[in-house]
Parts: sequence; C-alpha cells; structure tokens
Amino acid sequence: MPITRRRLFGLFAGAGALVGVPSLWISRMKTYDGPASDHFDGLTFFDPDGSPPKSLREVLRWQLGGKRQRAAWPDWAPSPHADTPPERVDGDKVRLSFVGHASWLIQAGGLNILVDPVWSERVSPVAWAGPKRHNDPGIAFEKLPKIDVVLVSHGHYDHLDIATLSRLTKNFAPRVVTPLGNDVTMRSWDSTIKVEAFDWHDRVELGEGVAVHLVPTRHWTARGLFDRNKALWASFVLETPAGKIYVVCDSGYGDGRHFRRVAEKHGKLRLAILPIGAYEPRWFMRDQHMNPEDAVKALADCGAEAALGHHHGTFQLTDEAIDAPAKALVEALDAAKIPQERFVAMLPGQVVEI
Repeated sequence: MPITRRRLFGLFAGAGALVGVPSLWISRMKTYDGPASDHFDGLTFFDPDGSPPKSLREVLRWQLGGKRQRAAWPDWAPSPHADTPPERVDGDKVRLSFVGHASWLIQAGGLNILVDPVWSERVSPVAWAGPKRHNDPGIAFEKLPKIDVVLVSHGHYDHLDIATLSRLTKNFAPRVVTPLGNDVTMRSWDSTIKVEAFDWHDRVELGEGVAVHLVPTRHWTARGLFDRNKALWASFVLETPAGKIYVVCDSGYGDGRHFRRVAEKHGKLRLAILPIGAYEPRWFMRDQHMNPEDAVKALADCGAEAALGHHHGTFQLTDEAIDAPAKALVEALDAAKIPQERFVAMLPGQVVEI
C-alpha cells in the first residue's frame, strides 16, 4: 500500500494516542513548573526504575516497517453486557462497572468514582483519524449516576479525554484527581474542570472512608511532540470499606519491583485491576505495556486476592488481535497454576461486586 500524506497523518495520529507523536501537531501548551525531586529534574519527570520512551525513529520503524504484522480487528465488536448502575453504593460493599479500555465506575462508601473516563469515539488529537471505538461504553453516558470524583492516571489520549472531562464537569462538576502536570493540560483546554494535582506517594481523602494513594508505575506520558514527560503518571491504591483496590491503568512490568513495592507499602490488597492489552510488538511495547504473562506476574508480585483485566478490546492501539489478550490470559494463568476465576478479562458493561 502506498504511503500517502493522509495515510501518514492517520498513522501518526494513531501512534500519538500511545506515544505522543501525532504528525504535524505540536503541543505548545504550558507545562508543569515545580521543585526538583527524585523523579523530576526541574524540566521533565522520570522513573528511576523505569525506561525512557521510544524515539521517533523507533516509532517510524514500528509504524512503517516492512515486517509489521498488524492483526485486523472487526469494525464493530459489541459487548453482550450493558450496565445501569445504582445511584449510590453504601455500607461495606464496592461495585465496579467496566466502561471499556481503562475506564471504570467504582462505587464505594456512597461515592461514585470514575477512573480514566473516555466516552469519545476516538482517542486521538484529531477527530477524524486515530484509534476508533470498536464497541460502545459499558455504561451509556446518560445512565451515569452523579459523579463525585474522577481519577486520571496520565496524559495519553486513551486515558485523558478532555471532551469527556468537560462533559462530566458540565453535568456533575466532579473533583478530578491526577498526577502533577496533568492539571495544566486540563485547564489549558477547559478552565472549569475542578482538577487537583498530586505527586507520587500522596494520599488524598475522598470522603466517606474512601481515600486514594498515587503510586509509581512503569510508564510515561505525552500529548504532543514537545511535552514528553512534562507531566507525571501514576497508578492508584484506593482505600474502600471493602478493602484496598490497586488500579493500574498503564504499566510495563520490568522486573516487577513497582508491584512488589505496592504490596510492601500498602499491605493486603482485596483486588487489582491490571492492563492485559496493547502489547505487540514486544520490542516496542515491552517497557510501557504488560502482556497477559506479565500481568499474571504482577498479580503474584502485588499479592492481590483477585484481579480484573482491562486495557484491551476497545481501541486498537497496537498489533495483536482483538481477542488475543483474553486468550493469552487463560494460557498464562494455566502456566502459573493460578485458578482462572482469580483473574478475569473484563468486557464493557460487566459488573463485579466485592
């Protein structure tokens, strides 16, 4: 297939959802300004135990290399599930509804919490190119209860969706909690978003016996050509009446130390939400995205009682088939002699209560 200018733009818009390099689109927005730390050098954030993001040359090698093997996804792959959540969940129960990709509604302690909410049709800097939904959100936006809190893990387009955040702000005016620097991104586009930014290891009281810890994760962030790692990224540990829930929206595995450190610092985890998709080709994705085998190792490292798999099956960000993560998870669990019911790959609209 010839590489036309339009196709090249579309390819880079798709890559931009993951790696922050959309063609001809340059981020000149304001960025974080704060004191240096053990993971911020005064200009950019870094993970002392991580790996730097791939170069533009490596992106081109992946996107345009002659040996690329990109599986074809069906145009539409609807989930058989759809959820209409209750207004609130009180007492010692927690209800988790999978919206799709890395988006969740978590209801606990009378609070309604959204994680990385994306209701947009595409995850891209442009409306007409880039990864497009292959199924509807598991909760129709109109069926959402009043949202109290939104957690946004980092700035990649498949996690920080300004259009959805603006829509949530207009309807519910929720409190938005995010790592340092992502508040600058949000306010640059919509000054009405009620965003608060925090650092790794900060604990944020959300109310009604619910709190969130921002914890290091093996990843990075960007939205344009010139803002790589100008904002921070994080995973979350939620304290709830039913126990602690470890929410990993995006992460590579590395040697597993990030997951072991969460176990050491936060103790018993009732549940882990772990990414299992967007992992091929491994030479490119290994440092930023886990495959199912990695995710099973992460479950063992963090010691959670059970896990739910997400970050698969909605947006085609990488090269594996749409059903490959779920199939590979079954194989990885069998290889590790872990019961299948302990780690389940979720579909949009599915609900778990603990």
